[in-house]
Amino acid sequence: MAFAEIAGMILRAAELAFAAIVAGINGSYLHDMGRLNVDSWYLARFIYAEVVAGISIFFALIWLIPFPGSFIHYPIDILVSVLWFPVFGLIVNYLDGTCGWVFNWVDVTVLGNDLCRYRKTVIAFSFLSAICWLASAIVDIIWVRDRTTRRYERRRWRTSRV
Repeated sequence: MAFAEIAGMILRAAELAFAAIVAGINGSYLHDMGRLNVDSWYLARFIYAEVVAGISIFFALIWLIPFPGSFIHYPIDILVSVLWFPVFGLIVNYLDGTCGWVFNWVDVTVLGNDLCRYRKTVIAFSFLSAICWLASAIVDIIWVRDRTTRRYERRRWRTSRV
């Protein structure tokens, strides 16, 4: 029982942190592109990533507060996880090999102003966020299943509990 609560809190904190990182990096990029008057259709994938990050931050903040019904939200956890996987795919598709292999992390450093570093960071944290939301849904499903298991017995047809 305590494992589910601790795992749920850790996963919610990770979901919040990962979504905040994606929102910060994408927000900075969208702000820079907005100053250059770039067409919003060109920025659609980044706007989608920003919206998904905002939804994730909202739900992670609300469900980070522990209360008894905090484990029955697994359908929304699955939905948010499903929303994060296209963010991962859209940004990988956007790079299209221009920054080298997507999962090559040798050139990723904190210093510099290279867009490839930012895109690879968004790719990594969007994937981690999707996995955390999916793991949170699995923990919630296990918690609900353990709390609702009942023993069913065959009763005689004349015996009623009414």
